[in-house]
Amino acid sequence: MTANDDLKALIRTIPDFPKPGIQFRDITTLLLDAKGLATCVDRMVAATTGPIDLVAGIEARGFLFAAALAVPLGAGVLLIRKDGKLPGATIAEDYALEYGQDRIAMHADACAPGARVLLIDDLIATGGTARAAVRLLRKAGAQVAQAQFLVDLPDLGGADLLRRDRIAVDALVSFPGH
Repeated sequence: MTANDDLKALIRTIPDFPKPGIQFRDITTLLLDAKGLATCVDRMVAATTGPIDLVAGIEARGFLFAAALAVPLGAGVLLIRKDGKLPGATIAEDYALEYGQDRIAMHADACAPGARVLLIDDLIATGGTARAAVRLLRKAGAQVAQAQFLVDLPDLGGADLLRRDRIAVDALVSFPGH
């Protein structure tokens, strides 16, 4: 038994969603469990290194964890959204999908140069969105040294790619396959 098996047991697996062969890791069951959610947040806070100015959450489930961690860390929350969703001036970053491109954005004035930013999302798979978020934050002048996830799908390699980008990666649980 590993340290986070209690949390892993709260994550439901839905086979063949959104397409055949995919094992969807559904965190909504963990979010419904008050004790499980509190434990998750406490463990993510404990895994945070160094002082943090901002917790950047990736749309949409990353927003939940960013807000929850920001309070005990004494940090603000920075939203990383799909392009076109934020009012006002934004900066954006493109990234590759399996079939095509996508784009994420943040407010141009959301992050002061030199701000220490912790990147948060619910799940790391191929790493495309997370790596684009790191590039975007660094473009704004942020110091991004750590990313945290509830779930890692290590067979898809995203966490390893982030580590190559000089990001310390922590995930509470991992699931084999995709």
